[in-house]
This record gives sequence, C-alpha cells and structure tokens, in this order.
Amino acid sequence: QVQLVESGGGSVQAGGSLRLSCRFFGYTYIRKCMGWFRQAPGKERDWVASIDTDNDNTYYAASVAGRFTISQDNAKNTVYLRMNSLKPEDTAMYYCVAGAAGCSADSGEYNYWGQGTQVTVSS
Repeated sequence: QVQLVESGGGSVQAGGSLRLSCRFFGYTYIRKCMGWFRQAPGKERDWVASIDTDNDNTYYAASVAGRFTISQDNAKNTVYLRMNSLKPEDTAMYYCVAGAAGCSADSGEYNYWGQGTQVTVSS
C-alpha cells in the first residue's frame, strides 16, 4: 500500500518562509518522480515543482522558480519543499505527488497523491 504523508503547512505573513515535508510509504520504484501541486479555492490545480529521485534533477513552475526549493532525503523516503519569500497568491492547499514515470507538470503522470496541507499567506 502506498501512502504519502505531508506536514509543515501553516499560516505566515508575506515574505515569510515555510517548509513542507512529504514522506513516502511504499515501494521505491513507484516514486521515480515526486513533487508538489497546489490548488487555491475556485482555481485549477497547478503544478509547483518536481524532483527526479534517481538523479536529483529538479523542475519548477515559473511562478515559484527562485523562491521555492525542492529536495529529498532518500534515506528517509522524504521530499521537502522549502518556500521562501511567500506571497499571498501562494495561498493554497499543497499536495505531494509520486509517480513511476519521469517528472512532468501533468497531474496525470502522478499515480499517488497525499491528502494535502494548507498554506496560508497573509499580506
């Protein structure tokens, strides 16, 4: 059984930082790529960042590049999303994802999703 357990969300003022964590439980071959999506109320779900767990290659949406950093600790089967210089428009539910294929911004490429962790940024 595969499970993604997220933590680290919360409320912060604009300009602040948060770090999200996502621990993967299951067979490691399933998590060739891990990443994060987010969805704000009334908006579509957007890809945020991904990391190739084999070679540490990272990929970012333009809206977060330079502010967010995705990383992993393979020994802990955990992926992190460090979010700096947060803006009110970063407010959303953040979902951790895992997939057996290569990294993509397409949500359909990810087989497994976490329950989500809320990030709220106030101005």
